[in-house]
Amino acid sequence: MELLDTLRDRVVDEGLKEPSEVCALLREEMTARLRNTGAGNALSEDIDTAVLIVGVNGAGKTTTIAKLAHTAKANDQKVILAAGDTFRAGAIEQLQIWGERVGVDVIAHQAGGDPGAVAFDAMEAARARNANMVIIDTAGRLHTQTNLMDELKKVQGIIAKQAGDFDQRVLLVIDGTTGQNGLIQARSFTEAVDCDGVILTKLDGTARGGIVLAIARELGLPVLFIGTGETLDDLAVFDPDEFVEALLPEEAAEISD
Repeated sequence: MELLDTLRDRVVDEGLKEPSEVCALLREEMTARLRNTGAGNALSEDIDTAVLIVGVNGAGKTTTIAKLAHTAKANDQKVILAAGDTFRAGAIEQLQIWGERVGVDVIAHQAGGDPGAVAFDAMEAARARNANMVIIDTAGRLHTQTNLMDELKKVQGIIAKQAGDFDQRVLLVIDGTTGQNGLIQARSFTEAVDCDGVILTKLDGTARGGIVLAIARELGLPVLFIGTGETLDDLAVFDPDEFVEALLPEEAAEISD
């Protein structure tokens, strides 16, 4: 509604009459909102980085971790994965399978173990093996699961203590098909830990991921990457111009005009 109110005011002020002009103005306003969050690639190739991946089950965290590792390895970085989701059955094995496919080491404990201990060992292994990036998986959490949210804070605290020269990032994975529920998820996670950005997944179908506009407006979180498919190469750095064009294609405006 805030976006539409701004659009109406500008249409009146600028005396616009044609639908194509209004659509162009809408694209401009949407792009500006996404750029104002500081959208960009938060994972520099020149800085050793510890990345904590958070999000609810089913959002695509594990696949996203594999894609990030694949991309980093393609850029000649040495990556270590940490199987911090000790809560969900099969999560450790799933990450280990992806680690084998990508060709990176996976630090893991037994199912039901302490995820904080996994994070600790992963940071120790990173220093011992001269790794450039550590990516830590976490259990899928809902905003109603207070105990899991508290555990997430604990894991983040351990990483902060053990990081040393490693830069720290917390990235929130959101399913692009979740609609307004994605905003509720984002708000819950940012209340528990300081998130640095969003990775939007599952944009390979009809989902357009418009919820990122609400996340950018209410939480100020930049969208850093988008997942566009299931293969390891289906991860792209977020581009506000391309994203808005997909949401509101110029061709559609010309047809309506």
